[in-house]
Amino acid sequence: MDTLPALTFLAPLPLLAVAALAATRPGRRPGAVPKLAEGAALLSLVLALGGVAQLVLTGPQATMLLQLDAVSATMATLVAFVGWVVSRYSRTYLDGESREGAFHALLLATLAGVLILVQSASLITLVAAFAAVGIGLRQLLLFYPDRPEAQRAAAKFTLVWTAGDAALAAAALLLWQAHGTADLPALAAQTTFPLTAHFAVALIVLAAALKTAAFPLHGWLTEVMEAPTPVSALLHAGIINAGGFLLVRMADSVQQSPGAMAALVMLGGFTALFGAAVMLTQSAVKTALAWSTVAQMGFMLLQCGLGLWALAVLHIVAHSLYKAHAFLSSGDAVRAVASIRKPGPVAVPGLAAVAKAFALALVVYALVATGFGLVASPKSAQALALGAILIFGVAYLIAQGLADAAPWALTRRTAIASLGAAIAYFGFHVLSAALWGPHLPKPPVAGALEWALIVLALLSFGLVAIAQALFPLWAHHPAAAGIRVHLANGLYLNAVLDRIIGGFRTAKSH
Repeated sequence: MDTLPALTFLAPLPLLAVAALAATRPGRRPGAVPKLAEGAALLSLVLALGGVAQLVLTGPQATMLLQLDAVSATMATLVAFVGWVVSRYSRTYLDGESREGAFHALLLATLAGVLILVQSASLITLVAAFAAVGIGLRQLLLFYPDRPEAQRAAAKFTLVWTAGDAALAAAALLLWQAHGTADLPALAAQTTFPLTAHFAVALIVLAAALKTAAFPLHGWLTEVMEAPTPVSALLHAGIINAGGFLLVRMADSVQQSPGAMAALVMLGGFTALFGAAVMLTQSAVKTALAWSTVAQMGFMLLQCGLGLWALAVLHIVAHSLYKAHAFLSSGDAVRAVASIRKPGPVAVPGLAAVAKAFALALVVYALVATGFGLVASPKSAQALALGAILIFGVAYLIAQGLADAAPWALTRRTAIASLGAAIAYFGFHVLSAALWGPHLPKPPVAGALEWALIVLALLSFGLVAIAQALFPLWAHHPAAAGIRVHLANGLYLNAVLDRIIGGFRTAKSH
């Protein structure tokens, strides 16, 4: 008896059908188009969920173009859910706009492209889907085409995204030459890895870095606020994760190149630290969220470089859901902040308080890690290092927030927060390993290079966390004020890119 074709493969069809209808009514109040758009997005979600059920009952499926496995089913369901939420929000947000129908057409077509992308079974499908998504998103960024800021953001996005497409297409050609196939499952099963394949992996890493807005070409991601809020939500909650998905889908090939893994650790770690530092200097809610996305994408690249592929998938899911909610509720956040009349007191920590918080947090983390290792299975050095980086963040928050508290309160709350964070981290580690681990490569055994990268990451994140905890002690120094100004402007790298593409001249000409 033949297996029923995966329902997830059909998920893009209702989106494309309603997008075609909406394109015939591109103007204001396009009749039933907004309702039909939401209905098509909901139907796509139902089909994606049906695909998950099929995967559980009948196992993976694959055609020449698309595949259904644990990773693609998860991503398709996530994309369909976020797409439905954004489409539903857009009905009200875009009501009465002069190009309301065109917006729904572009939104649905772009969503369909993302659904095809995350189900790709061939490099050909993957490259074509990336290109189609880029075209759709560019038009959404230009929804207000007369705004110079929107033109500049769209120009930078197009430059970076197209460069990523070119790198990915070149990688596909090299992998075809090396292995004689463009089929993703077949590429994952390859045991030989010639020099051309190493070059291909380098290009894949480059494409992923460009599409996740990694340092130093991150500026376009912080300027997309000229587009409607649903576009920002779709980009930051969905499309920006495509670079991480690319790495996960090509994980077997990427992990065979130690140089590529090292590049991901260093580039991802620096981007995460840079994005987080700049985020803390921003006053606008949406801009702070954009820099938060830069930091999160850097952290995801770091996870991939450490070989923690299942955790990277979990990160994509969690970040998408959080960021969609954050952008779509950003107006409420602004009103909530505006309603606060007096800010609360800011604690000024001492060196002893910071040292105590970090030491206690790491001790609690080590105990929890030992317990999980005995109950479940020992964790890799990469997984333990990533967890320690997360604990640094907990220790920083505790040290700064309770710096003026009684010693017993600092100890108690540090222990409780660290215990909760450590249990959550290892619990999610077990969950992600169960869901996606069997379909992804395990982290490489730590050799000299891996240990060097682990130590570098721990030192970098640890020192930055300590510096942030102690920042109130020297925040009023003139040098600190200067650093804050430079960080608030993203070290002016975005301005450099503006000049390269002639963005300033474009703005002045209007």
